[in-house]
Order: sequence, then C-alpha cells, then structure tokens
Amino acid sequence: MQNVAPIGILDSGVGGLSILRAIRSVLPNERLLYCADSYHAPYGEREDSFITARTLGIGRWLAEQRVKAIVVACNTATAYTLLTLRERLHIPIIGVEPGIKPAALWSRTRVAGVLATTSTLKSARFNTLLSQYSGDCRFICQGGHGLVEAIEAGDISSPVIIRNLSTCIQPILDSSADTLVLGCTHYSFLLNALYTITSDQLRIIDTHKAIACQLVRQLTEQQLLVNTDTTITHSKTTLSSVLLRLVSTGNAAQLAHIARKLIGVNVNAEHVKIASELL
Repeated sequence: MQNVAPIGILDSGVGGLSILRAIRSVLPNERLLYCADSYHAPYGEREDSFITARTLGIGRWLAEQRVKAIVVACNTATAYTLLTLRERLHIPIIGVEPGIKPAALWSRTRVAGVLATTSTLKSARFNTLLSQYSGDCRFICQGGHGLVEAIEAGDISSPVIIRNLSTCIQPILDSSADTLVLGCTHYSFLLNALYTITSDQLRIIDTHKAIACQLVRQLTEQQLLVNTDTTITHSKTTLSSVLLRLVSTGNAAQLAHIARKLIGVNVNAEHVKIASELL
C-alpha cells in the first residue's frame, strides 16, 4: 500500500534534522528517509546551477526509493529548485521558506531581521516573499557566515560560534528590530544561543512546525497517511531503526553522531552516492 511508503527529507547537511524532529513529533508512525548531501555541504555559498543540480539529483534518488512525499528541508534548495522538482517528480513536495509574512504581522517596531545564507538572501524566491509580504515592515537581512559549517561539525554552543552569531545578529539589534526570522534550517539548533545573545529582545520565528503541519495536510488530503490502527511492538531502539533511515553522501558516521547529539535519535547512517541531475 502506498501509505506505508516512507517520507523523504533532503538537505545539504544536518540542518534538516530540525525539520525531521518536527515531523516525527506530529507523525510518529511514519517511516522517514533523511538524505544529507554532506559531501557538498554547505549550499549557502554555491552557484545557483550547482544547488539546482544537486537538489534535483537527490530528489530523483528519493523518488527511486519510492517515497510518497518529499520535504525539501533546506531554504537554499527550496529557493532555487522547488518549482522544478514539482515539475519533474509527480509526488507531493513541500519546501521551506522564511517566515516573512508572520514577522511583518507581529512586529511592533516595524523592523524585523532575517538570518539566512547568502544564496537564500539573493534568490528571486526570497525577494519575491519580501515584496509580497513585508508591507510597511523594514527587514534587515544578514548572512550567517560560518554558522552552517560550525553546526555541521556539531558546534551549537562554543565561544567561537557564540561570537560569530553575535556578530551576525548585532546589526539587527542595532536597528531596533523586535522580530527575527530564521531563514536556514540549521539555525534552529542555535535557538538557545540566540536567546542568550539577544536577552529575549527578539521574537524568533522558526517555521519547522508549520512545515510539519503542511506535510500532514497534504498527506491527509491525498489519503497517504499511514494506517495508525497498526500497532508496532518493537523496542524503542528497534522502532527508531524501523521508522527512520539516515543516509549521507559524506561521512555517514558523522551524520549519525550529529543526529544523536542534536535530536537524540540513535540510528546508524549509510553512505550513498548520488549523481547530480543534468539541467
């Protein structure tokens, strides 16, 4: 039956684990296949054509694994490739986007910040979001230089990343912003550091829960949710390995280690080779 097929989740690296965690919380009985393109991470400073070719290649590979839906758990990949993925793969595909609209609605000072990768900030999709939903709210857009690389190594709290994060955030604080949009799924793992640095001056908008809810809506509409009447009696450790598969184009052991550290799952990861899609 199609509804027992896994849900595919793709990212340039480990940032999409924040989306994976949100999906697991609302769909605990679904099988998930997480693919990290760690060999080519990060995407944030890559050329547009490279990002597109890699994302399409991974999307094709996930489709070959017979997933019933794909979540593009990477803002940069979504910005450059979402529409093309939907044209080429005839399954539900959900992307991630920075929460510009809620930030514009909630900001009282009418100044909000966006922390994202350079590629996301320069993309046409992101700038369309700004023009459509910013209204009279001014957005201060900052690139999170060096943050993704640190998170890929499992660093979310060292003095070095706190210093780098503070440097990225300071122009936003100086602008009297009261709201901060996280425009990269990696940055979800920096929430504690952000609250410490900003002393709760900023309302932080992270869309990972909204993405999980959108996935639920689409699967429900297409009657693709797993049958929850089926009872699984495996132990917790066995259940994790049954319902979650982790694969990486880079160091699989590192992905497994980071997944344990960041979201508390104890699952071995596999190394896979995935070709880029011809454009």
